[in-house]
Amino acid sequence: MAKYRLVLLRHGEGAWNKENRFCSWVDQRLSSDGIKEARNCGKHLKALGFKFDLVFTSVLSRSIQTAWLILEEMGQEWVPIQSSWRLNERHYGALIGLNRAEMALNHGEEQVKIWRRSYDVTPPPITESHPYYEEIYNDRRYKCSDVSQDNLPKAESLKDVLDRLLPYWNEKIVPELKSGKMILISAHGNSSRALLKHVEGISDEDIINVTLPTGVPILLELDENLHPLGPHQFLGDQEAIQAAIKKVEDQGKVKSAEK
Repeated sequence: MAKYRLVLLRHGEGAWNKENRFCSWVDQRLSSDGIKEARNCGKHLKALGFKFDLVFTSVLSRSIQTAWLILEEMGQEWVPIQSSWRLNERHYGALIGLNRAEMALNHGEEQVKIWRRSYDVTPPPITESHPYYEEIYNDRRYKCSDVSQDNLPKAESLKDVLDRLLPYWNEKIVPELKSGKMILISAHGNSSRALLKHVEGISDEDIINVTLPTGVPILLELDENLHPLGPHQFLGDQEAIQAAIKKVEDQGKVKSAEK
C-alpha cells in the first residue's frame, strides 16, 4: 500500500516541439495538439478519480498552461499552483532554437542523443550574441527567482538540472507530500527525467534511455521514506504511449529523405 502518491508529467506539445527545435528556456505556449493533450490528460485523471491538493509548475508558459487545462477538465481550478524556475526545462545553451534532425545530419545522431539524453554532458553555453539571449535573460519572471539573474545557468547537463531541482524538491515539494497532500507536477522532459532519476535511483548510464512523451501523466507510488514501491507507471493507452515515446526518440534522428 502506497504511503504517498504523486503524478508527474511533461507538458503538452509546444510550438517548438512541433517544429523539432530545442526550446529550452525560450517561452513557448502549447500548440493546438498540445492543448488537446493537456485536456485529454485532465479528462483521464478525472476518470481515474484523482483529486489534487497542490500543483507545482516551472515558470514557463507551456508548463503552467498545461496545469491550467488539466485542472479545468477536472473541475479543480481552485487548486493552488506554485511555480519555480527550478522546475524549468534543461538549459540547452547554444543549441536553443536549432532543429534536432538538422543537428543529427550535421553532427551525427549519436552526438545529438548524448546532448539530449546523457547525464553529465553539457552543450556549448549560450552567449550574448545568441538570437534568444536577450529574450531569456531580460525576462521579468527571472527577476522573481531565488537566485540573481547573473547566477542563472547558461547551459546545463541533466546533472545540473537535478542539482538545481533537488533543493526545491526537498524543501518545498517533499514537506507537502509528507503532509498528506496529493500533488501534480507539470514540468518538462528533462526536469521530469531528473526527478525520476533521483526518486527511482536510475543509474547515470540508464537515464539516457528514459524518454517521456508530452502530455502523458506518470504515477509514482512511494513508501514512508519516499522510496518507490515499483517502477513509474504511464497512465493511459499503453500502445499509444509507446508510439508517442518513439516519436520523441525519433526527433533526434536524420529524416529518411536526408539519409
